[in-house]
Amino acid sequence: MKESKKYTLEVGGRELTITLTNWADQTNGSALVQYGETVVLATAVIANSVREGIDYFPLLVDYQEKFYASGKIKGSRFIKREGRPSDEATLTGRMVDRAIRPCFDSRMRRDVQVVLNTLSYDKKNDPDMPALLGASLALYISDIPWAGPIGAVKVGKVNGEFVLNPTIEDEEQSDYLITMAGTKGRVNMIEAALVEVSEEEVMKAFEFGTKYIAKIIEFQEKIQAEVGMDKRDMPHAEIPESLRQEVGEFLGNRLEAALFVEVKRERVTEIDSLKEELRNFLKEKYGESDPKNISIGLDILEETTDKLVHTNILEKERRVDGRKLNAVRSLASQVGVLPRTHGSALFMRGNTHALGTVTLGAPGAEQIIDEMKGEEKKRFMLHYNFPGFSVGEVSPMRSPSRREIGHGALAEKALEPLIPSKDDFPYTIRIVSEILSSNGSSSMASACAGSLAMMDAGIPLKRPVAGIAMGLMTADSGEYKVLTDIQGPEDHYGDMDFKVAGTSEGVTAIQMDVKIEGVTLEMIEKTLTQAQHARQEILESMAKAIAEPRESLSPYAPRIMMLMINPEKIGEVIGPGGKVINEIIDETGVLSIDIDDDGKVYVAAEAGGEDGANKAVEWIKSITKEIKLGDIFTGKVTKVADFGAFVELTPKKEGLVHISELSEGYIKKVEEVVKLGDMLQVKVIRIDDQGKIALSAKNIQDNNGGTKT
Repeated sequence: MKESKKYTLEVGGRELTITLTNWADQTNGSALVQYGETVVLATAVIANSVREGIDYFPLLVDYQEKFYASGKIKGSRFIKREGRPSDEATLTGRMVDRAIRPCFDSRMRRDVQVVLNTLSYDKKNDPDMPALLGASLALYISDIPWAGPIGAVKVGKVNGEFVLNPTIEDEEQSDYLITMAGTKGRVNMIEAALVEVSEEEVMKAFEFGTKYIAKIIEFQEKIQAEVGMDKRDMPHAEIPESLRQEVGEFLGNRLEAALFVEVKRERVTEIDSLKEELRNFLKEKYGESDPKNISIGLDILEETTDKLVHTNILEKERRVDGRKLNAVRSLASQVGVLPRTHGSALFMRGNTHALGTVTLGAPGAEQIIDEMKGEEKKRFMLHYNFPGFSVGEVSPMRSPSRREIGHGALAEKALEPLIPSKDDFPYTIRIVSEILSSNGSSSMASACAGSLAMMDAGIPLKRPVAGIAMGLMTADSGEYKVLTDIQGPEDHYGDMDFKVAGTSEGVTAIQMDVKIEGVTLEMIEKTLTQAQHARQEILESMAKAIAEPRESLSPYAPRIMMLMINPEKIGEVIGPGGKVINEIIDETGVLSIDIDDDGKVYVAAEAGGEDGANKAVEWIKSITKEIKLGDIFTGKVTKVADFGAFVELTPKKEGLVHISELSEGYIKKVEEVVKLGDMLQVKVIRIDDQGKIALSAKNIQDNNGGTKT
């Protein structure tokens, strides 16, 4: 067996170990990355043949979490094998993809797959950083053409101090969490979850992180110098100059005229028509037998379009729809657009239209997530749907794609810091964003629509949230222009997609991807500043539809009442096998009763079912009431004996009224005073060490401060 090689680097106060083994010796490159006791195996493989007939680089990144890594067996009763990746695993895979993709030549047409397997998880170190580093190193030391390496770090802030790669425990205490990757001096991927953080503070965190990215890159360079393979030579077919000239002459000024059209539908129609004309022109000239020239001709059209978009913005500040570089498209918002939802809103920015709906549920409607890291509950969810009709295309309706999961998670991240606490608003909240029309940044439109819909639902949102997508055009000379509110062609041909969401007080979420090597901190700072102005403009427009949350909930939303009980009494409320709590639900007609470990009880009833909820609350109070000396009750006589009568004080709790305490004077038989089933007012006069309660029914006076019940 080939001897393993180990390399170590101290990162964030912990040892990062890279082991190069022959575990996966049929890959093009692999690396075993250990951080603490979290271990990820990264592998990279490239196909031996070119995939014909495609116009994109086929990269696939799969991140997998195995339950055995944390010593768990999957919680499902019937399915124990890992199946579809969790949303979090999908998001980690997307994050790695976004970081490594810019370092590939987009003209490559061979499939490349990077697989990241979490083999061990120590519950302290998140596998995402080892996965990012492992992907970079597996590609870097392989023979796959790739212009890496990249470095990646997480930045948190705990007790006022920046923390590099915080542990899981630190993350829970951190003011915010930023994940960033890049090359030396450049950043090419950002994922940030923030809590109304100022742009100035965000820049300080970026500056802190970039210093360590450089060290991680140097570490990889040392390894590659020792064991790295020579990169494969994969020349791309040269475009014949004669064909380039023919296509250029055919297009003339027609491409620019078709491209620079304000209305998206008209622009798409014009460009599609021009493509078809070019295809027919090349067919006539070269015949059906030579499809390669047709494909190359269409590549030339794509390349020419890219240059036109860049040149017009950089030299003339001319955008395809005629806007200024810092201009936001036309804005419009409506709330309460659907009659029976708990909250709804339509947000429109140019051709991007998002319909947001809110559904409120009881605490028991929280989503339970069972994954490698453990079981988690979510009381706030945002789900994003992107049907084909939103871009005028025919496509099957299937389960959410990785893109839909990613866009929904970003909008959710943007809104979550403003959600009221469970104590203040004990509802489970689900937002669904339906993209009805799309022309750029539908995830940020979802954040806007979700914010509006929550205010329409009467959720006491701390502040409204808005988001915007920013773009970038760069030149080889170093010149660049930042674009506000990018749309289709600027996103497709641009060099950066930088999404920023937040409130009037600060930033709540950032996501950045690039198509170039990366961007400088100066570019990021300018983008954040320009985005802040756009965000304020959008917030002002949204306020015209609804400025603050409605004072009351929708008449169709459930009503929830909360009370506190002694945690030691929880078992009494639930009863053996849930008998008592189910009886309360059945008798009162409430939707559900949920109990937290700390004694918080949530009673949920349908709209209009407040009487049942009140009855359930009183029932629970009576079960859990602490009986004290001097308390006065009116209870039912449940048993009559020679020596006295037993009276039910609260469900399942009785006390004894001795015959001598039933009435003044001599009583021969208990039945002379009370019978089975009678209601009798009694007072607690003694509670012994065994919890037995003695009662009196004679001369009841509240002398001891007892309360009549």
